[in-house]
Amino acid sequence: MSTLGVSILWLAKILNGALTIYFWVIFARALFSWIRPNPYNPIVRTVVRLVDPVTYRISKILPTRFGMVDIAPFFLMLIIIFLQEATTRLLLHLALRL
Repeated sequence: MSTLGVSILWLAKILNGALTIYFWVIFARALFSWIRPNPYNPIVRTVVRLVDPVTYRISKILPTRFGMVDIAPFFLMLIIIFLQEATTRLLLHLALRL
């Protein structure tokens, strides 16, 4: 494997790690919607700022509210899983070919 292949392999690992962290941030946001923590807590504010703009865009495209339940975070989690699988496999395949 060449130096470029190793670099692409590291990029795949970093991207996979970042998407995993974002998946858990989305999960935390879903939990926050159930337990209603202090909205002035810096951790809660950071999680809300990271997730809400994306789920808002999903809600604009698809009907995600069913009564009191919003499934936009679920759709976002599915998108993250798909991106992890697709990009990681693509980059690993590319790295092995170089």
